[in-house]
Amino acid sequence: MAPSLAHAYRWRWWMAGTAVLENLFFSAVLLGWGSLLLMLKQEGVYASLCPAENSTNATQDEGRQWPSCDQQDEMLNLGFMVGSFLLSATTLPLGVLMDRFGPRPLRMVGSACFAASCTLMAVTIQDTEALSPLIFLALSLNGFAGICLTFTSLTLPNMFGNLRSTFMALMIGSYASSAITFPGIKLIYEAGVPFMVIMFTWSGLACLIFLNCVLNWPSEHFPAPEEVDYTKKIKLAELALTHKVTGDRFYRHVTAVGQRLSQEPRSLDRGTNAFLAPADGRGASQSQPEKAVPFRQSLCSPVFLWSLLTMSLTQLRVIFYMAAMNKMLEFLVTRGQQQLGFYSSVFGAMQLLCLATCPLIGYIMDWRIKDCVDAPARAAAHSKARGRSATEPARPRYCKMQKVSNAISAFTLTNLLLVGFGVTCLIDSLPLQLVTFVLHTMVRGFFHSACGSLYAAVFPSSHFGTLTGLQSLVSAVFALLQQPLFMAMVGPLRGEPFWVNLGLLVCSLLGFLLPAYLFCYRARLQRELVEPSPGIPTALCAPKVAA
Repeated sequence: MAPSLAHAYRWRWWMAGTAVLENLFFSAVLLGWGSLLLMLKQEGVYASLCPAENSTNATQDEGRQWPSCDQQDEMLNLGFMVGSFLLSATTLPLGVLMDRFGPRPLRMVGSACFAASCTLMAVTIQDTEALSPLIFLALSLNGFAGICLTFTSLTLPNMFGNLRSTFMALMIGSYASSAITFPGIKLIYEAGVPFMVIMFTWSGLACLIFLNCVLNWPSEHFPAPEEVDYTKKIKLAELALTHKVTGDRFYRHVTAVGQRLSQEPRSLDRGTNAFLAPADGRGASQSQPEKAVPFRQSLCSPVFLWSLLTMSLTQLRVIFYMAAMNKMLEFLVTRGQQQLGFYSSVFGAMQLLCLATCPLIGYIMDWRIKDCVDAPARAAAHSKARGRSATEPARPRYCKMQKVSNAISAFTLTNLLLVGFGVTCLIDSLPLQLVTFVLHTMVRGFFHSACGSLYAAVFPSSHFGTLTGLQSLVSAVFALLQQPLFMAMVGPLRGEPFWVNLGLLVCSLLGFLLPAYLFCYRARLQRELVEPSPGIPTALCAPKVAA
């Protein structure tokens, strides 16, 4: 039997702490592909595609010489492409399923799939000539499991009220930093621990996620802080006994429950005997203007369309570099395979920077939000509360305008880092690639957080999940282009990455079109706030929701 939401609230710090660790070691670990690729090649996966006399290099495994060639790299990269596609593309159907069944079953399925993927990797190396195709299934399950664990953990910050943005950045940072896991495993592997033992141990640890979910994760959703107060769980049969309050506090409790019952009369028909009281009586009424906005209007809005272009190009740039990094470094390395392994380990270690950089983009998106007012009608009250006279001109900061301004700053910074990353990729200097690693890590941690905050600021909260899932799906489909780009690099270009990187750098410049449009959108929004038309609602500040 699933625990209650009240139980989850009491254990919220434990759940948040374990979710960070689970994201770090079990979510998007496939993004550390460079290190996993080296281990799979050392174990001889798809080595049968490489005749020894035609191999470009060779890997050593306990005295056995495994051939290595471009055909092997292309086949393994195809498996990575499938796994990374599922890591992003399944966000939309998962969002629908989570709305229907809650995060608990999805997290249980994700942990089971991760355990199965590690088991399949361990089984594959028993007979690589016959079982190498199993690596495709293993990588697919790994990608699907990763997005299940990540997506469900993004609902946890709702239980932390004013700290929600901080915990959201922490969850995204742990997800982005999970690329360090395979480089860490590679160090254990090089210390002499067999690959099969590592995978079976990892599979057993994934079972602990399943157990933690069974014991602590409720079947209900985690409502946003502005929608409910987790500390006021009121049982209808024991209203006065459960909460020993009197006077005005008791009146407010009864009023809140009465309003909730009047808005959801069918809850009693379903036998519900517990409710979460709204933080105030305006919770439902404030959401009505949002529900009046048709989804097609949000879907066809220029903000969403420009964000699709920006996120798709960024996703392609990030995924291609992860897939082709070893080949790019191999083109620069002149002192052998050992130095290539060193730079691959350094790249993996730098993924922990995501835990430090993700809160930075969250800070940018929350800049001066607490000083804002929700609507022009509240400007006078806001000015009076800050000690200004009625005759003194008030220049309040409106919530939605400030969020759009913060999004402009966030996307401009992210695109500048992306362009800088593209420039360093073009320079044939091996030490300079350390700077490339840092820029790549920062971009990967920034652009997801910036996009989610933009959607929460501009679109109704009822559209947030679907729009986010659709954006992830489109970006994943667009990122499939990394496979033909990789094949072009190792084929006609003979390993030369310059022209591919140059083309991607030019395409990255299109990302500045989104902040440019947001600048125009902010100017139009400012005019509407000064002279609002009759058809424009005054409540401009959409409630934030978790991704």
